[in-house]
Amino acid sequence: MKSSSTALTLPILQQHLGTGVAIARIDAASGGCINQTSTVTLADGSRYFLKVNQASLLEMFAAEADGLNAIRASASLRAPESLGYGVQGQQAYLLLEYLPLQNHGDQRQAGTQLAALHRHTAAQHGWFRSNTIGASPQRNTQTPDWVQFWQQERLGFQLERARRNGYPPRSYEQGLRLKESIGALFTDYQPVASLLHGDLWGGNLAYLPDGSPVVYDPAVYYGDRETDLAMTELFGGFGVDFYAAYNAAWALDSGYAVRKTLYNLYHILNHFNLFGSGYGEQAARMTEKVLAEIG
Repeated sequence: MKSSSTALTLPILQQHLGTGVAIARIDAASGGCINQTSTVTLADGSRYFLKVNQASLLEMFAAEADGLNAIRASASLRAPESLGYGVQGQQAYLLLEYLPLQNHGDQRQAGTQLAALHRHTAAQHGWFRSNTIGASPQRNTQTPDWVQFWQQERLGFQLERARRNGYPPRSYEQGLRLKESIGALFTDYQPVASLLHGDLWGGNLAYLPDGSPVVYDPAVYYGDRETDLAMTELFGGFGVDFYAAYNAAWALDSGYAVRKTLYNLYHILNHFNLFGSGYGEQAARMTEKVLAEIG
């Protein structure tokens, strides 16, 4: 991915770190397809991580900074510190601490710390602000009713976007049927509103050299902790030690095996809305699977 230019980066660093900073080098950073990302090394050897996008996306960075702050305040999973965000010229930016990340580490610690994150609860599902899931808007209107929240803010929201994006009418109608039926999955299960990462796939978890886990790129809100666990299963990258440690810290309800498909349908519909193609067929199959379980 293309790195940021010195002409753009230097004023950003000067605003947040002081006028005396001197840039030694800027290196393009890998990961993600939404933003332009760079690792900036200063003359004194210190390093920072910079995300840049068009100025109209400033609120996306503001929400990400708030999400990182919420995770950091929970004193559970490590997340990068937000050092500042704003607009420079025609570009919005988010400046973060640099962490030397690697792909492998202590998955048991990751599972235990995710359970600790989820122990932080609120009176209502949702969040004080909307944010984004990938490049899509994510509404977080607060409500004490989890079923209503999932119907309106998650499944219904993505279904309406999918309809406008060419989702087949039969699949859309099945989605509406599922939306109205999901209360049957919660007759004996009333989730608390847990603090969630919100976009916890394998690409958003890494490890420091000592093996300790780090999460980033969150889509934070309060909701059923099962949604985070479900997404860890969607694209892989989490091993048996992770799940064993999580369940040892806070065992999952037996109904999770069915609800995880409902929760991951949200992400697959979002992928359809972003990328189209076979994600629509996958979403339709998932919808049929959950409807069959409901009966």
